[in-house]
Amino acid sequence: MTPPTPTSSPWKREFTSLVRLAAPVVAVQVGQMMMGIVDTIMVGQLPGEAVEGRALGQVAIGHAYSWFWLYFGIGALLASDPLVSQAVGAKDETSIARALQRSLVLAAVLSIPIAVMLLMAPLGLRLLAQPEGVIAGAAPYSQICAASVPALLVFAVVRQGLQAMDKVAATVWTLVAANGVNVLLNWVLVYGNLGAPRLEAVGSAWATVCSRCFVAVALLLIAWPKLRPYLRPWRSDATDRKALGRMMRIGTPIGLQHQLELGIFAFTAIMMGWISERAVAGHMVALNLAALTFMVPMGISGAAGVRVGQAVGRNDADGARRAAVLSFALGVGVMVAFAPLFLLLPETLARLWTPKVDVLAVAAVLIPIAGVFQVFDGAQVVAVGILRGLGDTRTPVITAILGFWLIGFPVGYGLAFEYDWGAEGLWWGLVAGLAAVSVALSWRVWSRLRGQIRRLLIDDSVPGGGLNPR
Repeated sequence: MTPPTPTSSPWKREFTSLVRLAAPVVAVQVGQMMMGIVDTIMVGQLPGEAVEGRALGQVAIGHAYSWFWLYFGIGALLASDPLVSQAVGAKDETSIARALQRSLVLAAVLSIPIAVMLLMAPLGLRLLAQPEGVIAGAAPYSQICAASVPALLVFAVVRQGLQAMDKVAATVWTLVAANGVNVLLNWVLVYGNLGAPRLEAVGSAWATVCSRCFVAVALLLIAWPKLRPYLRPWRSDATDRKALGRMMRIGTPIGLQHQLELGIFAFTAIMMGWISERAVAGHMVALNLAALTFMVPMGISGAAGVRVGQAVGRNDADGARRAAVLSFALGVGVMVAFAPLFLLLPETLARLWTPKVDVLAVAAVLIPIAGVFQVFDGAQVVAVGILRGLGDTRTPVITAILGFWLIGFPVGYGLAFEYDWGAEGLWWGLVAGLAAVSVALSWRVWSRLRGQIRRLLIDDSVPGGGLNPR
């Protein structure tokens, strides 16, 4: 028998497959993130804005408040991720169609309460003790964004379905186009060009709404040839309440985990408002930079969930383990590579967002701390993707509660307000929380991969069906 060539190594094949999927998924994550970054950069460059960066702070708080609620819906819809990827691995076309159609039903249902929470932004921000100057722009920003909730959730369903089927190119190109639309509309509405009124933070919100609607419609149109066999004809069991309830049992922990994770960053922005408006603006600059690099391991996490899920669907335990190990190495390695830039060039990086001296002073202190916490952040997000591919959606929400809120929050609050470390103390709290979560999730991945691996099913009509216990 001829010995296998080096290129036939299953580890090399898995690495190649992982990178081929992860690269466009990372591009998708960066594309989505860039829409928010463009908002903050263009508002941060407003001529004549006060040195404290009031408009930038308004967008920061409005963005944080709206995404706190949006992330629950997007996370809950990720229930389709293990269902579709495992069905793809098992070549189960019927289960793919069921998962996609039921996800669209859930998107319609979830749009209503999320939009209501965004419309209640003035009350919510006042309950969070935000300065009236910030609320004046942040509340309208969130309320306007309510109009884009259905489009954003539909986009999330279609994007995740295509990703689970290894079809990501259409999403990449629609996001490239949507970012172009967003830049143009921000230039017109934020600054008041082409005869439009200068709307500042409110103009940024309208640009976001239009861009989200554009990307949802464009992706549906471009991907329709691939999606049509799964969306037509509409299945009578797409609205099966028992199956939808089981999907929510899978998706709700994902939504809560996303909400708790984003919530700690959002609440950190709220606490920055207790310090000063320039602290909010500086926090937003540093957080946008950290979030941009975070999109790389987040994309790797998405690819890891697909690769692990497909291996589970094929009943290939060794393949699932290879995908998990390589995903960890790739995700953490990328963040280690980014760390020196944050540690050595904080002010240079901050100037990409704003020239305002007081805002730069805060951001330059926070960015090196991001160089530390992003390594832990990369590890924990990849672990979440692996666990999602395995069908374990409950562990991440438990670790998020313990790590972010019972460790990170009290540490940050104590350092900031009891020991007068200010904005810097809040960010060291984030480091503590992320470190705790990354260790806990890494241990959980290791223990799950050593045990039995089996497919996640929610339909009683499928042999072995029903929601597999975890």
